[in-house]
Amino acid sequence: MRKILFLAFVMLGVTMELLAGGMKSVRGIQATAPVQKVLVAYFSATGSTKDVATDLAKLTSATLYEIKPTKKYTLADLDWQDEKSRSSVEMKNKKSRPEIVKDLKGLESYGVVYIGFPIWWYTAPTIINTFLESYNFKGKTVVLFATSGGSTPDKALKDLKASYPDINFKGAKLINKFDEKVVKTWVNTCK
Repeated sequence: MRKILFLAFVMLGVTMELLAGGMKSVRGIQATAPVQKVLVAYFSATGSTKDVATDLAKLTSATLYEIKPTKKYTLADLDWQDEKSRSSVEMKNKKSRPEIVKDLKGLESYGVVYIGFPIWWYTAPTIINTFLESYNFKGKTVVLFATSGGSTPDKALKDLKASYPDINFKGAKLINKFDEKVVKTWVNTCK
């Protein structure tokens, strides 16, 4: 009986040391850090960003989530050459916050959140601001990825960092054509 109690106390002590020590090595027993859950959230007006997001979610074993506007964008809405189109009007007004469907559950359980979007007017569409303002990203690592015909996500990253200084943005990448080797290398630098 004493041996059983002794072993139980030893196991309890090892468990407590592992928990208190941030899952490090205790007396030769190596424990691994808990794996953070990953979310890939994306807004896609034409499907290009959705395709990249789907591949990224598979690569990172992440949950895939679509940032959906309550009113879907039409081709006329996306006409950047028409200054009265919905997207043009939204992008001219920095305070524009297109309404989104707020159905994301359990964001608190994710440690890393990839957010993908098409580049509009050299930056993130204002619907991304709506998303960032609709949920609590405190304590999360947020990584941006974008699709574009000719722009990089650099200005989007700069703009979002300036607007949301409390969010831990970890970088941004343009991904028009999903190359698993290139994206895997990038993902590993974002950890």
